Amino acid sequence: MTAYRTIVVGTDGSDSSYVAVEKAAALAGDADATLVLACAYFPTDDRDVAAAADVLKDEAYQVRGSAPTNEILLVAREKAIAAGAKNIVDRAIVGEPVDSLLELVIEVEADLLVVGNRGLNTLTGRLLGSVPSDVARKSRSDVLIVHTVR
Repeated sequence: MTAYRTIVVGTDGSDSSYVAVEKAAALAGDADATLVLACAYFPTDDRDVAAAADVLKDEAYQVRGSAPTNEILLVAREKAIAAGAKNIVDRAIVGEPVDSLLELVIEVEADLLVVGNRGLNTLTGRLLGSVPSDVARKSRSDVLIVHTVR
């Protein structure tokens, strides 16, 4: 088996996504691979954020524009360094998570995409799809789904 050269990992700032970052970072460190930390977001104005926060409650961090995205990537970078990654690239991407991750994998010619399993075993995930199931189905690269939520 050949070692991975470029690994993309998606994070949304949740604790479970940081578990996936740590796993991807450990793999990247062991393989001396480039780790691309990716966070997808939609730009929003203050009214949109307030409305989303009312509806999404604890999940509202996902819709607050690029400033929180930069903070998410900073935390992810710290966790990746602690887990052993040496060559790290941050990518904040405007757009929906699945399509953004898949496009990034092609752009950076990644040979592995790492995501957490959050949403995989939920009713919503089964009916509407989830990031892990959708990327596993659509990706042209290997996909590692890390068990971040039991």
